[in-house]
Amino acid sequence: MDPATAPPPPPPPPFAVHLVTGGGSSPELALLLRSLAAARVVALDAEWKPRRRGTPAAAAPAGPGDGTSPATAPAPAPPQFPTVTLLQVVCRSGDGGEGEVFVVDLLAVPLAELWAPLRDLFERPDVLKLGFRFKQDLVYLSATFAAALGRDAGFGRVEPFLDVTNIYYYLKGHDRQKKLPKETKSLATICEELLSISLSKELQCSDWSCRPLSEGQIQYAALDAYYLLDIFDLFQQKITMEGKCSSTTELTSDRHCSSSVIECSSSGYDICSGGYLMSIVTKYSEKILLTESGTKPRSSRRKEKTKLPTNAKCKDKVACCTEWQGPPPWDPSIGGDGYPKFLCDVMIEGLAKHLRCVGIDAAIPSPKKPEPRELLNQTYKEGRILLTRDVKLLKYQYLASNQVYRVKSLLKHGQLAEVINTFQLKISKDQLMSRCTKCNGSFIQKPLTLEEAVEASKGFQVIPLCLFNRNLEFWKCTNCNQLYWEGTQYHNAVQKFLSVCNISD
Repeated sequence: MDPATAPPPPPPPPFAVHLVTGGGSSPELALLLRSLAAARVVALDAEWKPRRRGTPAAAAPAGPGDGTSPATAPAPAPPQFPTVTLLQVVCRSGDGGEGEVFVVDLLAVPLAELWAPLRDLFERPDVLKLGFRFKQDLVYLSATFAAALGRDAGFGRVEPFLDVTNIYYYLKGHDRQKKLPKETKSLATICEELLSISLSKELQCSDWSCRPLSEGQIQYAALDAYYLLDIFDLFQQKITMEGKCSSTTELTSDRHCSSSVIECSSSGYDICSGGYLMSIVTKYSEKILLTESGTKPRSSRRKEKTKLPTNAKCKDKVACCTEWQGPPPWDPSIGGDGYPKFLCDVMIEGLAKHLRCVGIDAAIPSPKKPEPRELLNQTYKEGRILLTRDVKLLKYQYLASNQVYRVKSLLKHGQLAEVINTFQLKISKDQLMSRCTKCNGSFIQKPLTLEEAVEASKGFQVIPLCLFNRNLEFWKCTNCNQLYWEGTQYHNAVQKFLSVCNISD
């Protein structure tokens, strides 16, 4: 993407981040160790360099000759786990404060100084550990320490542990006696549904082994762990109100009802007392145990196909098909209505929300895991262009001519700019924030007053109290009845999309 159209940097997080990059003399490392010792609740997350399919875990030494003969090709390296390069830790002590946020650079901090404190933390029965699908993180983290310090320097268990996925389903009223759904929610979806916070995952697949880390990477990593505590606070609030844990501690305030309330209320729960926390641990926590078989990487069962020189022709064909050749189905010259319409597959659902923010009709697949023919059928029936990053879908183009486009950009802002340029979309300032980001519906033409919005939200949506003293207009989606208002998030989003779409203010 052209630098002139690059989006502004993300706003700073609502907390201080301690970047730990030094050894024993580092004040940040000393603070981390003190916080770990005093913590009662700890949120954990980890990052590593993503491995692309077909990419070897470690480079094999070059064999003799030019390497083109199968006889002289080196044997494939044994499978290895990715090396964890970043560990995020948020520590909340017994006083129930906000918690200290640490981003630990495992490429810079001596692992020998971290191993014992982390092992003690993972196994301390009086500290509740929070995570999101943390077992895989633990496997990779254990392998990273074992590779650096010796086989016995791994981590065998985390106990007591509480997974945020289980918290989500509990808050949604799921019966604890029944198995959880196989299709679990992403952390971004959980944050959006429970905290009304849009957690960007654009940097999830960035190269976490490159140094120095960008400010955006540090913020992304810190937020992933920080919001685990916010979700845990909602969980504590509910079980306290329902009386499912015996406790004499009262809630001091509503710590996080939505992103709009942050600026009005920032006090936390004073509920980290020993008896209260242990009642939660006893009733709801679990443990992560790593068996010997679970700590060994598995070889892929998928056989590698022999690459033949003729494959180059096939690759050229695919490369040609990735370029849009038009016209789109909405083009008036072929009988279209002139209104662009897209369908974003599951790999780029975030792009659908960005397109809606600039007033473009962008749907997502009806089934959660659609088959290619189902995607193309929806595309054809609704007169849309299917946007995807899955190159395999391009081979189905013959079923829906000129209705599949492969997006090349990785980040959502770059994807939005690419789609706008490729299809020559005309975006005006009046179009910004004119569609519902939740369901793709349009807004009613006449804004609602506060009284009308309160009436419309009954039993459906909570309007934060801090908005009652402001002279705001509310807008209602004609499809799902979701309410919107022109608050801080709205104005920030407008400025962001003015920049991405090259619209003069």
